[in-house]
This record gives sequence, structure tokens and C-alpha cells, in this order.
Amino acid sequence: MARGGLGRDFYSILDDNMIEDKKDSVTSLKISDIEPRKDQPRKSFDEEGLQTLADSISIHGVIQPIIVRENSDFKGSYEIIAGERRWRAAKMAGLSEMPVIVIDGDDLKFSQIALVENIQRENLNPVEEALAYNALIERFSLTQEQISKEVGKSRSAIANMLRLLDLPDEVLQLLKGGKISGGHARALLGLKDDNDMIMLAQKIVDKDLSVREVEKAVKNMLAQKDEDDSEEKPDAQRRVYMRDLEKRVMEKLGRKAKINQSQKKKTLELSFDNDDDLEELLTLICGKDIFAE
Repeated sequence: MARGGLGRDFYSILDDNMIEDKKDSVTSLKISDIEPRKDQPRKSFDEEGLQTLADSISIHGVIQPIIVRENSDFKGSYEIIAGERRWRAAKMAGLSEMPVIVIDGDDLKFSQIALVENIQRENLNPVEEALAYNALIERFSLTQEQISKEVGKSRSAIANMLRLLDLPDEVLQLLKGGKISGGHARALLGLKDDNDMIMLAQKIVDKDLSVREVEKAVKNMLAQKDEDDSEEKPDAQRRVYMRDLEKRVMEKLGRKAKINQSQKKKTLELSFDNDDDLEELLTLICGKDIFAE
């Protein structure tokens, strides 16, 4: 995979420890002295896939070392930064030791390494990926733009992934278990009521609905709700249309959008994180010439 979109801090650590002097930096540690990090982004492991890898390791050994750091709380023990799946499979294969690369650095760099390594290998399900992004925002105060540069994905992709965390827990469990897809989940976000989301999510599972069918069902449910309130709100269809426009703007620009209309005032609200994000938004709307001297 190309390096273009990834942060220099992440690759400087990997290059210094794995490429320039890889042979000398690899050592062996007892598997019992190694443990996963508590904030490792990946939480679920396919048992069948693990067993297949364990069978391979039994024959060929661990080909690629895992990356660890020494546990500051327990001298002589180590935390996994990248490679937990290989560690688990090596345990299943009955190995007592495995090759590792021990590196030093701060918590932010380790979190970036663990996140990027899993994303590049497509190891995270959508819920785990969204939670990992959210952890980088809440724990290290990174912006969506900074995360975008670290993982090589667009800011809108990061924003849309984070929006998944607005789903009810019941729907998140279906998404995490692969019962519904990310496309299904994003379509469900068009609904405002948690119970409606849960009901339609279960219908997706029961009837194997496509994403297009779910999008159509969401529009019908919103239209029906507005029709039920038609005596108080005669412009129900127009509001459904405006909600659909808001959803499209959010997906296109990767930020919250709100269309407000009244007799005297009509406005479109777009959110931004900071000055840099504001400049990016204005460039998207007005073109690069807006900042020309």
C-alpha cells in the first residue's frame, strides 16, 4: 500500500525499527510475557481464521515479528502494539516464544500504529474502526483532518464512520457481527427514532434487504410519519425532501448540515472543527480562488 496519505511520525517509527536495521532489532520473547493492550482497536477475532493461522505457524513458525513495547507498570512484561492476531495464533499453536520488535514511544504514536496497522490489513469491523477514531479524538484531541492524514482516508469518510456511533446499541451489535453492512447502517441513520432503526435493522437481517431497499424503506417511513402529522404540518413531503438533502450534504462534505426555513428566514448551517477546517469547507464551496491574493 502507498505511503502517501500516512503520517510521517508513524512511518518514522516503523522505518527506524523494521527496515533500516530489522535483522538486529528482532528478538524473541516468551509468549507468557506478552499481553494485548487494553485500548487495542481490534476487539473481535475470527476463531476459524485464527485456527488456520495457528496451523500454518505450527508448520512454518511466525514469519513476521510482532511489535511490542515494555509495560511500564510491570517490568519484564510487554504490550502488543501490532500483531495481536499472530500472538493469539502462536499461543494456539503451542509456541512458548515468538519473534518481536521492541520499540519505544508515547501513547499517541502507539495508538496510531495499532490503528493504521489494523486498517491497512482490513482487520477492523466498522464499529471497531469508528470507536478507534473516536478514541483518537477524545483521548488525544486529534481532529478529523489529522486522523484523515494518519490513516490515508478522506475526512468525509472519517466523519461518516464516526456517525455510525449514533446508532442504537442493538443496531451496532448487528453491524459488529456482520449481520448488516456499513451501507445499511448509514441508511438507517436517516431515521430519527431509535426504535424505528432497531425495527428496520432486524428486518434487514430477516429479509436480507439490500442497501437500496433500506434507503427506500427509510424514505417511506419518514414520509408516513409526516403524513400522520399532516394536520399540524401540511408540508410533510417538503420536509422529507429537506431531510434527504441534509443527509446528502453530510455524506458529500463529511460534516453536519442543517436546513432551517421559516417565513422570514431561510438558512443552511454547516459545521466545522477549526480554522483549517473552515478554509477547507470554504474552498469546497467557493473554489480555491477564494483565498487568492
